[in-house]
Amino acid sequence: MQPKTNRTPPIPMVAGIPDPILEGIAGGWNVEDAADLNDGQILEADVVIIGTGAGGGTTAEILAEAGFKVLMLEEGPLKSTNDFKMDEREAYHDLYQESAGRMSKDGSMSILQGRCVGGTTVINWTSSFHTPEETLGYWAEEFKLKGSSKEEMTPWFERMEKRLNISDWAVPPNENNAVLSRGAEKLGLDWKVIPRNVAGCWNLGYCGTGCPTNAKQSMLVTTIPGALNKDSALVYSARAERLIIEGKKVLGVEVTALNSDYKPTGKTIIVKAPHVVMSCGGINGPALLLRSKAPDPKKRVGKRTFLHPVSFSFAEFDHLIDPYYGAPQSIYSDHYQWKNVTGPAGFKMEAAPLHPGLTSVLLLGHGAAHYDAITKLPNINALLSLVRDGFDPESPGASIELADDGSPIVDYPINDYIWDAFQRSLTTMAEVQFAAGAKKVRPAHVDAPWYENIHEAKDGIKNLEFRSNAFTAGSAHVMGGLSMGEDLEKCVVDSNGKYHYLDNLFVIDGSIFPTSIGANPQLSVYGFACKLANQLAAKMKASA
Repeated sequence: MQPKTNRTPPIPMVAGIPDPILEGIAGGWNVEDAADLNDGQILEADVVIIGTGAGGGTTAEILAEAGFKVLMLEEGPLKSTNDFKMDEREAYHDLYQESAGRMSKDGSMSILQGRCVGGTTVINWTSSFHTPEETLGYWAEEFKLKGSSKEEMTPWFERMEKRLNISDWAVPPNENNAVLSRGAEKLGLDWKVIPRNVAGCWNLGYCGTGCPTNAKQSMLVTTIPGALNKDSALVYSARAERLIIEGKKVLGVEVTALNSDYKPTGKTIIVKAPHVVMSCGGINGPALLLRSKAPDPKKRVGKRTFLHPVSFSFAEFDHLIDPYYGAPQSIYSDHYQWKNVTGPAGFKMEAAPLHPGLTSVLLLGHGAAHYDAITKLPNINALLSLVRDGFDPESPGASIELADDGSPIVDYPINDYIWDAFQRSLTTMAEVQFAAGAKKVRPAHVDAPWYENIHEAKDGIKNLEFRSNAFTAGSAHVMGGLSMGEDLEKCVVDSNGKYHYLDNLFVIDGSIFPTSIGANPQLSVYGFACKLANQLAAKMKASA
């Protein structure tokens, strides 16, 4: 591939901020829009990485630094600093899977997931946690996962913390987050400050629309440039259609080129490499293997995909909250997360930023009541709870299926087990909000009014009806679907990230997690990717 691209305008700057992607392209990076390639063109590399998010970006830099010719494939578009205008409408269309409209099969859960160069790291809210010790222990016991204890993983997490400038947020929380710390303090609940992957953050609050100042240390401004500076290549708007499999080897990847509207151009590109890394997530990864008819004797591909189902609680205050400004998440509480490992699901409490477009969906309702609630947005706080799914037989997660056109379908029934966690979390969040001074609280359920005291809220939440699509359930954390471990009855990827049934296919992303994390998963993906990619580099060098 030659350094040819349709993105070679003069390098503009917003408020004096350079665009590192345009600078790199102007300097000769090997970057291609798949639509500019020829139909039937064959590309070759030492390793092809499908996906450029936390797993793919980290892996690309490590393998490139080890001296290998890396080719990154990304289904989404290439957007960068000058494209990020803190505009919800543009961001959801350009940067999110299905324009932020990805949903579970029955429509009961919305799934926010990145679809651009840099993946979800471009649009997440920067919260960064080590994988909890309880989670790692459960994986070792239940899935026979090796080499992933707290002691063994901590150095990898710390290495990525240094690489991505992850540390506790030193700025006082915005009022939206302060509601959580203040309410938790009054109730005697544990709370802490969230570590964030930022450098020189302007505290704008629009992290979910792409960072216009390059402060967020996403793959877009860190590891992807790192890999491209080492003579790697990137092809974007390139959807991996299927793996070309012969016997126990993956010979290459068949790629569909997409146009600027993210529709197929009719062009097909073939990428050949002796090593293939899938970093395309817990939904698209299983779908790719299913389309490819990859060997799966135990029928485990696409089973146990987890989403951290999220419940929401809104509160109205007399004073300004301005929930759209400031670091989106800076305070958390794990008080109810690890009361037990199995049994009733634990949950992690955090704040949710409220921008107008997102809020209009989360609040539910319609007509005059909905309009009235939106007009009070400057005075509204939102808390969320991440439900820890996958640690109990009653929490099997989603199954990934294929639609007629080969696209993924996420079948995640919200059952009584998840609803029980929702009711407990909604009650707890209402307690926190009233303790922090809220004058009204409303859980995100179509039947719920604005409760005016905690006693009314407790009685009301206890009696809310559990029925499909009656309440807001969201997810921004896709995990599992290609479980990692040595138990072949449960897992399709081994402890080193190799697909059990193919000799040269590796999976390095959040899809390998056997359960949900129980915390925002990006640092978990970074840490495991760092470990597995270094192991793969050593393996490739040994076989060279």
